[in-house]
Amino acid sequence: MTNIEGPIHIVGIGGMHMSAIAQLLHEQGELVSGSDLEQSAITRNLTAMGVTVFGDHMPENLGNARCVIATAAVGNENPEIAEAYRRGLPVLERPAVIAELMKGKRVIAVAGSHGKTTTTSLIAFILSQAGLQPMYLIGGESRDLGGNASWGSGDICVVEADEYQRAFHAYEPDIAVITNVDPDHLDLYGTPAAYEEAFLTFAQRLKARGKLLAGTGNTGAARVAKAAQGNFTVETYGVEKSCTWQAAKLELNKSGASFTVVRNGSVLGEIALSIPGQYAVENTLAAAAVCTGEGIPFATIRKAAERFQGAKRRFEHLGEPGGVLIIDEYAHHPSEVRAVLTAARTRFPERRIIGIHQPHTYSRIAYLWKSWLSCWNGLDALVVLETYAARETPTSGRGAEDLAKNISGLTTSYAADFPTAVEQATTLAQPGDVIMLIGAGSVTEVGPLLLEKLS
Repeated sequence: MTNIEGPIHIVGIGGMHMSAIAQLLHEQGELVSGSDLEQSAITRNLTAMGVTVFGDHMPENLGNARCVIATAAVGNENPEIAEAYRRGLPVLERPAVIAELMKGKRVIAVAGSHGKTTTTSLIAFILSQAGLQPMYLIGGESRDLGGNASWGSGDICVVEADEYQRAFHAYEPDIAVITNVDPDHLDLYGTPAAYEEAFLTFAQRLKARGKLLAGTGNTGAARVAKAAQGNFTVETYGVEKSCTWQAAKLELNKSGASFTVVRNGSVLGEIALSIPGQYAVENTLAAAAVCTGEGIPFATIRKAAERFQGAKRRFEHLGEPGGVLIIDEYAHHPSEVRAVLTAARTRFPERRIIGIHQPHTYSRIAYLWKSWLSCWNGLDALVVLETYAARETPTSGRGAEDLAKNISGLTTSYAADFPTAVEQATTLAQPGDVIMLIGAGSVTEVGPLLLEKLS
């Protein structure tokens, strides 16, 4: 592999994409080490595999590395990056490494503001169930596949194509899926138009005679599909009759959802899902369209979709201590929150639902402020945790406490830390209620605290 010569050191190895790279390189017999300030289940799993993981960033951590791979979250001032440059070692970025790892494979790349992790997971799961042993790199842990990456032995690679810092522009897929395009990462892109343009650029990087699949129930994805031009075909999917792939006879109920897959007016068959929400139907339809195109029989697709549990932290049931159901949910954009709460209300029409939301970055609160104030329909009460800063430094105004004070229409409170959030939520909760953890940051750590407190 060009420039990727072991031993290899990965800075920020605990991140979902970076840990996937580490696992793939380790599977290929490379000597891999890495560092991350936050120790987690991911870093513990890597250690168990035989990858050396350091809990700090120090020059000596590089050991005898011949190559360094760095996450976008670290800069040149990082001690390990600075040491790599001092030694004259190549410092590679995540997208370029993933593009290199996928060389020689038939690439299915799934992009979108929301739903890409679940859709990528389902495509990889269907292909695995069909015996094709795909390579995959997923931006979340698949409950069905048992992880987020595998080298596989087949000739297909399924990759979650992340738009952060235009990472997906490094890929040249054979099939590109765009689930939706809703303004996000505007701290980097600046404007919704620039963000949408990045998806158009991604679509137009398709290989000759490739295929673009776009979810046209979303206006942003529909505009991209209409504007995309190149030596590739464009197919659409959604609930509308005008789509190439339609989810017809859609029924959303307490059990999940059921629908009929229709391609260009021809019925392929019915699928019943245990995962709730129209967004789950649309993600499944996208996966079915991709896998049908790869020659997978519909019966195999249906069976895999009906068994599919989804990625971790996507409407994941953690337990029901004291009759209070606790659900862990990754949603961190108003559009995602709105869709998830709609699904929750369909699944639990007679139960009270209490949310514990941890905002993800100060900038996302600010540029989506009005949407954050109006996306909570379906909740009976909301606890807003202190903001998960991620790559940002705290800024005044438009913080978690400010958000809690401005949301109207339901009981809302602010919690500065996890114990306070647990105390507030459990004081509100009664047997039969549902508590949903909502956010992409460390709010998931509240789950075990709630389980202990309520039991």
